[in-house]
Formats: sequence, structure tokens, C-alpha cells
Amino acid sequence: MSKQTYTVCFCFRRRFRVPAAQPPAGIKSIFDKYAVNDHMSADRLQRFLVEVQKEEKATVEGAEAIIMNNSSLMFHRKGFNVDAFFRYLLASSVPVLSPHSIHQDMTAPLSHYFIFTGHNSYLTGNQLSSDCSDVPIIQALEKGVRVIELDIWPNSTNDDVLVLHGMTLTSPVELSKCFMSIKTHAFVASDYPVVITLEDHLTTELQAKVAEMVHQIFGDKLFTPYKECLEEFPSPESLKKRFIISTKPPKEYLKAEKTKDKGNESHEKDSSSEAWGGEIPNAFDDKDDSDDTDSDDDDNDDLHSGDVAPEYRSLIAIHAGKGKGGLDDWLKVDADKVRRLSLSEHELEKAAKTHGPQIVRFTQRNILRVYPKGIRFDSSNYNPLVGWMHGAQMVAFNMQGYGRSLWLMQGMFRGNGGCGYVKKPDFLLTGGHEAFDPLVKLPVKMKLKITIFMGEGWYYDFKHTHFDAYSPPDFYVRIGIGGVPDDTIMKKSKTVEDSWSPAWDEEFEFELTVPELALLRIEVHENDISEKDDFGGQTCLPVREINKGIRPVPLYSQEGDKYPSVKLLMLFDTV
Repeated sequence: MSKQTYTVCFCFRRRFRVPAAQPPAGIKSIFDKYAVNDHMSADRLQRFLVEVQKEEKATVEGAEAIIMNNSSLMFHRKGFNVDAFFRYLLASSVPVLSPHSIHQDMTAPLSHYFIFTGHNSYLTGNQLSSDCSDVPIIQALEKGVRVIELDIWPNSTNDDVLVLHGMTLTSPVELSKCFMSIKTHAFVASDYPVVITLEDHLTTELQAKVAEMVHQIFGDKLFTPYKECLEEFPSPESLKKRFIISTKPPKEYLKAEKTKDKGNESHEKDSSSEAWGGEIPNAFDDKDDSDDTDSDDDDNDDLHSGDVAPEYRSLIAIHAGKGKGGLDDWLKVDADKVRRLSLSEHELEKAAKTHGPQIVRFTQRNILRVYPKGIRFDSSNYNPLVGWMHGAQMVAFNMQGYGRSLWLMQGMFRGNGGCGYVKKPDFLLTGGHEAFDPLVKLPVKMKLKITIFMGEGWYYDFKHTHFDAYSPPDFYVRIGIGGVPDDTIMKKSKTVEDSWSPAWDEEFEFELTVPELALLRIEVHENDISEKDDFGGQTCLPVREINKGIRPVPLYSQEGDKYPSVKLLMLFDTV
């Protein structure tokens, strides 16, 4: 047992003992239920594995192996005492998500999957003045992002192609450099296809140059459709280690110039931005956001027009565009071809109030991409559940920032082995005229029961004055659900004072109407009565993939990086 000393007012010192993490009362109670005379034998451990951990195939031989591998002293190797049992649970090799590998059917069309999607993937920071670089593209790909967006523009002499956020002060990067980095890093985290969406502001001559560049860099790894418009999208499985080009109908370079003044307008800063992103807004909240200055898909040009280079047109596997009509025309389903439609977050929110089931029907065959509204100059994000509950495959996020919305995004794509493709629930893929309506109140389908026993690891991963200059930290947990509106809720634990290994032993219960879309949100904060509470870690987990039983749950930083040691010990069960 070590001690820590805190200096107060330069002359007084406070000394605290820092004990090793001890089994909390809840763990001792479970141990006592299965132990005899403070000893848990292999057959008793096997009962625990079946009844609490829900490992129906657990055997006594397997339990004996667990005891042998987790007992340091010879006389403990015939069973666990409470300390050895506690250490085994903290170091469990069974992850909180099950299974921890790709396990979903990957042979369905691309439109049947949620796809990990980036927005303005080349920006290093804010949307107005940060640098453009291939570095954030590399970082996104290495985290499993499968859709990379590039805005391509002519250089000043109209003889080469640059990537930049048009009509802003962002510094450009060469398109060829971005393509080479995509090729090199595309399949580090996942073998499943990478989609490159091009926001095109090029002349016909430069389109031809891009086509040549694409063929030279990606070669036979580029998927080119056998016909101009696909009748159905291919599957992720059939496109392993392939690249797909998607673009809206190209604009002529000079035509895009007329948006310059619009792009330089000043706007009020998005009020949802706080130290780690503010609380996530509820779906369908009434807001007056007449701010869609981001023109990701505003044009109605036609790829069949004569001013589009034919070799460029032939690259495009996922055609995009809204068409000339209104929302009803945008959402029409064509039996003979599939396409991609892009809507801003604000457009989707408005459309969802009147066309919810129609959007779901559209996404059963076609791809819907949702992108951040134009005033998110700070690269903040929005509530991704609005898109997912309507079947939107490409909910495009600014990956260069951090915040609660991005934590939800990262949580969703921890599912299915982190491959960047998550199969949509069946109710979003079927139904025809009776398609799923997120606005309809549904009965409770599942009760999720959670016990937070304790946490540890901050002592090893943070300086001892990081949270409080005068004493050990006072931790509490925020826990809740991100999902359809009726399921969305956050709750708070008690605060455990002056402890690096806090034991809460608190139970929480959540009633879920659509558990297939529910994400468990967990945040740890340090209570600070004089200033804003300090951040102590977070994670987000897809409910449908959580392992039942007692599991160690690793926590992540605000940026989404896993802490080396920080974890919570929790019990999960469903009714």
C-alpha cells in the first residue's frame, strides 16, 4: 500500500493511503454465493460461468484451466479465494463485446449496412482555416473509417487537381498524395471496401486527368461497374480490398464560383459545442436551423451531359444526385437502378417529420448519405441516430474532432469486429408500405440491467494531481442509452470521494423499445465543486453485442484513444 502527499497552501500537507483495488461488496456477495468456506472450486466456478456469465458451454475442465492460469500460488491452484476471483474478473480475456470478430452476414448489398463514413476527411481542424493534409485521412482509415470524402478543385493555373475546402482559407494538398495514402492505408484496420466520395469542381480536362490518376494508382483494385447504372449494389464481401468511386453530378468549375460569397458569410457559432461536445440533442427536437450553406448535393446536373469526361464518368460505381423535384422525387425508388442521395442533417430532420417511412423504404435499396450542416465551422457533429433509425448508410462525421456525438459513432462501429460495416436490423430492410416509422411509439422489447461495481487504472494513467491538486479524485459515472427517442436517457451514479479505485456498487435498469439501435453510453467524471467537472474516460457500446455477465469495460479518452489501464468492472443482463 503506497501513500500520496498533497501540498495545501504551500505549508500544509495532506497524506492519503493509496490501497490496491479491493473486491467491492457486490463481487464479494457473488463470490460467497458460489464459494464454500471462502473457496471456489472448479465445479463451483463452472456453475458461475453458466449462471452469471451465461457461458452455456462452460465445462469443469475449462474452469480448472482458468484457475490454473489465474492463480499465482501453488496452494491456490485448486480454487479461487475472493482476491484471486476478483483479479480474474478484472483481467478477464472475454471482452465486453461478443463476438469480438466479424460475425455478421457480409454478402448482402452495400445498402444493407451502416458504413463508417467521414466528412471532409482531409481537414486537420476547423472547416475554415485549418490545413488540408493526407494525415487525417490516414488516421481515419486506421480507425476503420470506410468512406473518405475529398473536395477536388483546379489549381491556380488550371492544370492540376488539389484537395481543399472551397471558398475558405484552408491550405490545399495534392490529390495524388491523398490517393496514394488511401491506397497504402486503406486495409490496415479492415479488408472491406473503401468508398471514395468526390465533391467535384473540375473542368472536363481535369476530370480526364483525375480518371487517369485513379487508374494509375488503384489499378485493378478499383471496382468499375459492368454497366453505367447498377441495378443492385454489390456486397462488402465481394468487394474486399477494393476501392469504389462515388460522386454527385459534377459541377463546372466556373459555375461553382457563384457560391463564393455565400461560402464567406459569417454565422453564429453552433451552441452545442462544449469542452467535450455538449450533450447530444434529442432526435426530432424543434429547431430553427435555416443554415444549410454546405452545398454537398445542391446541384441537379446530369452525368450524361456532354461536358463530363467519358473516362471520368466510367469510374463512378455509386451515382449520386437529388434530381430536379422536391422530397417526394428525391426519395423515389427505381426498380432498374440504385443511387446515392445526400441530405444535410437539417434536411434529414425536416424530412423525417413528414416522410419517415418513405426514407426507410428508399434506404432499403439505395444509399442515403447525411452530412453536417454548414455552420459547424468548428468540425463538431450531430446526433447520428436520426440517420441510422431511418436506414441511412453513410452518416458522415467530422473525424478530426471529438465529443459525445463522435463517441456514439465510434461505439456503433465497435460492432461486427470493428470492420467498418454493421448490418442494419431486419426491420429497416423489410416492410414495403409498412416500413418502420421511428415516430411510432413501440412496446418495451428488452430490459437491460447493469451493475457498476468499481473502476480502476486512473492511478497508473494520470498524474496524481491531474484531477485535484489537494486530494485523490471524486469520481462519478454517467450512464445511459443513445437510441430512438423513447429509449434515450442518461442517469448518474453517486460520487465516491477521495479514491483512485472507486466502488459504486450501483444498479441501473433501462427499458428499450428498439434495442437493435441502442448504444450504451458510459462516462466517468471527477466532481469539482469550484470548476467544470474533469473528464475521466468514456466508452460507447452497441447493446445487441454486449456479452452478458461480469465484464471489464475499457475506457477511452475524449479523442477516442483507449487508456492503457482505466476500466470499469460491470455486470450486464437482459430480461
